[in-house]
Amino acid sequence: MTPMKRMRVLISGRVQGVFFRAYTRENAVALKLRGWVRNLPDGRVETVFEGEDVNVEAMLAWCKTGPPYAIVKSVEVTEETPTEEFRDFRITY
Repeated sequence: MTPMKRMRVLISGRVQGVFFRAYTRENAVALKLRGWVRNLPDGRVETVFEGEDVNVEAMLAWCKTGPPYAIVKSVEVTEETPTEEFRDFRITY
């Protein structure tokens, strides 16, 4: 069995209005991760994703840079227990 990981990530900076959610979903799908991403009222983006250990780490590395027009200032990461509750990766509101 492949080791599974789950992360909750809060990203601050210029991360809304720069297609951060769309790029996050695109990357998560490419990495075969499941979970969600959403904008928060305070201007941050929150995402939860889980999948194979190596793919979760790759996604976490991507979150620290984000898409081309984003300016990521800080990334808060909380490792959680994988629940396998998600069937896909989606943008939520």
